[in-house]
Amino acid sequence: MNKKEIQEIKKQFSPERRCLTRICGCFVDGEKEIRMQMREAFPSLPVEETFKYFKIFQKSLSGHPGRELLDFEFPLDAEEPGSPWESLLKLRDSGLKDDEVLGEFYQRVIRNYRCPDGYYIVLVHGRYDIPGKGADGTGLFDASDEVYDFLLCSLCPMKLSKPGLAYRREANRIENRVLEWVVEEPAHGFLFPAFNGRQADIHGMLYYTRKAEDPQREFIQEVSGILPRSLMTAREQREALGTLIAGVAGHADYETVSAIHACLMERIEESADSPEPVILTRRDVADIFEESGIPEERLEGFTALYEAVAGNKGLQADNLIGSRQISIKTAHAEVKVDAERMDLVESRVIDGRQCLVITVDGGAELNGIPVRMALQEG
Repeated sequence: MNKKEIQEIKKQFSPERRCLTRICGCFVDGEKEIRMQMREAFPSLPVEETFKYFKIFQKSLSGHPGRELLDFEFPLDAEEPGSPWESLLKLRDSGLKDDEVLGEFYQRVIRNYRCPDGYYIVLVHGRYDIPGKGADGTGLFDASDEVYDFLLCSLCPMKLSKPGLAYRREANRIENRVLEWVVEEPAHGFLFPAFNGRQADIHGMLYYTRKAEDPQREFIQEVSGILPRSLMTAREQREALGTLIAGVAGHADYETVSAIHACLMERIEESADSPEPVILTRRDVADIFEESGIPEERLEGFTALYEAVAGNKGLQADNLIGSRQISIKTAHAEVKVDAERMDLVESRVIDGRQCLVITVDGGAELNGIPVRMALQEG
């Protein structure tokens, strides 16, 4: 799913849209015991509760595609009778009304989900009448091409409120505060089926993880049947880039690595208007290395090295950058610079010592105090 498709579904989680039909919840404690279950028609919930659930659902579809939001495709052997995929399909098609299918899903989550404390499994079913689009791309809200029938699952950690004193209106006095289990923002979740090409794709699923480096691969496998072995987190992709650079350039100099980052930023900026992330193939990465000054003879064994490091998967350009800030670390200092302004930092030898030279534009501050830079050389 691209950014536009994700945003289109997120917009359905509002009181104006009214596409959500039923909600189910299951509170699991730290001992993996079920403490509470609920199932209700979503429109029957109190208005105050619906707004809080809308925030949970929207958060479950937040983040960067390819980082916190991961697209998965079900392999053919995962769509066999009795598979987790078939169970998800039954769960969706039942509209969350089949107690047996719902109970099986809860147990599969409880057996495989890692959460040290209690957590709240939230399942919501919705039907979205997909509006058609005119030739100019604008929506035709009086015309529906088809209905997107979907499930959204959110896994929310539960934490006990902090002890203390609180005002009790009934007694009109300050008393010991009653400890309560509080539902936090979702840590993981998924949308099934995927909304690809603005239509239901039962062969795909969009998965959410709040911590991009901990998607819980085992949980994904057991709940969906997808084998995410080839999944590379953003950190793993950055580490792969480092391995590739070391493999072809050895201990690369500052200028080479800086040039590689500049090439990556250029690729990202060229596709800034595209809803799809920039995926680099093996050939793309080799081209970037050449553009950055790595000699062609150094790239002779690049194909084998890339396959060993990344297999046949592409690398996502913005994952390789990491963030909009680049960190340059030495033994005793760290410099952070906007990824777009790497040109402000140069590597020089001054008086026989290796130095990083930072161009200062528009003044400088030291611990928040404005300082005046030297006005003459030397």
